Amino acid sequence: MADKSDMRCKASETAGQAQVKKDEMMNKASETCQQGKEQAGGFMQQTGEQVKSMAQGATDAVKNAVGMGEGNSSTTNH
Repeated sequence: MADKSDMRCKASETAGQAQVKKDEMMNKASETCQQGKEQAGGFMQQTGEQVKSMAQGATDAVKNAVGMGEGNSSTTNH
């Protein structure tokens, strides 16, 4: 009878160790996922700012080309 009891005890210990290991792996995966989200968010914000800057530059170029830019204040009347 002691052999069965020992086997149950060892099986229980093994199951407990497996649960702890699973929890550790899940926590690690969750942390890695969170870090990935943060990095992606920073990349998207930086890209958005670059696009905004490029659009502003294009707007200024068009305004200057058609004479509506800040530096094009001609006061001649035709």
